[in-house]
Amino acid sequence: MSIRPVIETRRAQPHIEGAGVHLHRAFGFQDPTEADPFLLFDDFRGDQPRDYSAGFPWHPHRGIETITYVLAGTVEHGDSLGNKGILGPGSLQLMTAGRGILHQEMPKGDAQGRMHGFQLWGNLPKALKMTAPRYQDMPAEALPERHEDDGTSIRVVIGDWRGVKSPVDGIAADPQYLDVFVPAGKRKSFKIDTRRRAFAYVFEGSASFRDAARPEGVLLEKEVQGREVNIRDLSGNRTLVRFGAGDEVGVTAGPEGVRFLLVSGAPIEEPVAWAGPIVMNTEAELRQAFTELRNGTFIRPAH
Repeated sequence: MSIRPVIETRRAQPHIEGAGVHLHRAFGFQDPTEADPFLLFDDFRGDQPRDYSAGFPWHPHRGIETITYVLAGTVEHGDSLGNKGILGPGSLQLMTAGRGILHQEMPKGDAQGRMHGFQLWGNLPKALKMTAPRYQDMPAEALPERHEDDGTSIRVVIGDWRGVKSPVDGIAADPQYLDVFVPAGKRKSFKIDTRRRAFAYVFEGSASFRDAARPEGVLLEKEVQGREVNIRDLSGNRTLVRFGAGDEVGVTAGPEGVRFLLVSGAPIEEPVAWAGPIVMNTEAELRQAFTELRNGTFIRPAH
């Protein structure tokens, strides 16, 4: 067994997307080889409707798959092919944009005004860039959970973990996507295929993902009394952790326990030409996509 080393920790950064949705972006629009086969990861949450209610009005996608996981509130979606639906708490949507789709996503808070969800973009390989669009919608009750004797719980959003298998299939990036809670002070390990790239995203509590006996938090640069200093931040909230090579991820939960997403996927290792919501392999393909958007031929009939 070899524990994967932590090669980077960083905080998700505030960002405004869509028609004015306040979110935090853990990665996206950087070197596409960094997280291959994944391109972007957003954490959108808030308890004030003004921060999210404008939503993500009609916009195009081509060449990617979007994975949307909702924890609180709802997301109403619709698209140019006539599909409509509502994602509720605990539900998942996979959208394969393929050769092209126009869609919208409109968040709505719960009775207390709270909204929380994540969106992950998976790249499509060249052979599937122009495949027909499709959806997989999974309600909360369809996603299985495993509960262990020490209080750890693992929700298998996508993939398979110790024989507990999600019903979601056919995603090009072939991800394993786990929603994990580890109680205070407990140390756990998670097997990950050595061929996969992996990251964790902490969104509640704190933990150490290093080979340490106790949680150390994340080393961050902060301003204290007008000076930039390096400190250990134990909150862990909105922290991305990227791992190097190995076959196992280790985690030791902090004093409040920790909840995090653990995501891995096999690299595609193809050229990426990327502009906004469209991801192709070459600049010529990218120009063609935007030409089709302008002349009205972007959406192709099913055949």
